[in-house]
Amino acid sequence: MSLLTVEHVSKHYAGHTALDDVSLTIPRGSVYGLLGPNGAGKTTLIRIINRITAPDEGRVLFGDRELKAEDVYRIGYLPEERGLYKKMKVGEQALFFARLKGLSRRDALKRLKVWFEKFGIESWWDKKVEELSKGMAQKVQFIVTVLHEPELLIFDEPFSGFDPINANLLKEEILALRDKGATIIFSTHNMSSVEELCDHITLINRSKNILSGNVEEIRRSYGANIFELSYRGEEQALRSALGKECTILEGVESVTGYNTLKLCVEEDEAVRRMITAANEAVELRSFRELIPSMNDIFIRAVNGSL
Repeated sequence: MSLLTVEHVSKHYAGHTALDDVSLTIPRGSVYGLLGPNGAGKTTLIRIINRITAPDEGRVLFGDRELKAEDVYRIGYLPEERGLYKKMKVGEQALFFARLKGLSRRDALKRLKVWFEKFGIESWWDKKVEELSKGMAQKVQFIVTVLHEPELLIFDEPFSGFDPINANLLKEEILALRDKGATIIFSTHNMSSVEELCDHITLINRSKNILSGNVEEIRRSYGANIFELSYRGEEQALRSALGKECTILEGVESVTGYNTLKLCVEEDEAVRRMITAANEAVELRSFRELIPSMNDIFIRAVNGSL
């Protein structure tokens, strides 16, 4: 069942089309990647979902009805442009944003205590935001984004400014929020994060939705029947055994004693025969399909070569 549905949304500015008939469906309880190069239209779509701006055509459904102004209380939004007041103290500001989202002072303090302890930032409560690094301020803004436990969370480049350890901490929290029932829209240029976090993606390029679907299904569907074989033995004997079942692309000699051979197999039914033949000719260590990464697919799609 979907939490959010975008139906044929378009948005035009003077001499520029930001979104052109974009549709997508975001399943409830999933992490949904919103991908695309700079200027593709991602931020415009996020602003429409947040009701910061309105579409010129089309509509957005929240559950089974059209998105309304009061639904913003059911949404948490972490924008790429950070929005903390530099002169305010961290705790005072976190409390302020929590109250804006409808929490009582008592509930806000209780929840903030839990999150500050979880992130190990209890000592920041009386610091001014201007004293924090970019990554430290990002932690505070993440907390105020999720504090009211919204049904829909939108993260725009959430790992910007984070070192690998804190980025991993944030990834774990995002997945924990999903497991508790939140639906998450995740906008990023970091394709490795997409593979780690996202269940589904939509790729927007030049204002249009050019690719949508389950991440693993997309990766497999754009595979090119490329395999990598790891072995120990005579390469020529292996090449002779494989015969005409495949096209050998390259061979690499390894310092570990096992060599690798990359090959293309046109016919799916030939894979089993190849494994049998290779196993008889050499000491076969592994045989695996090379599935393209989301980064490869992203580049090919944006360049029009997918």
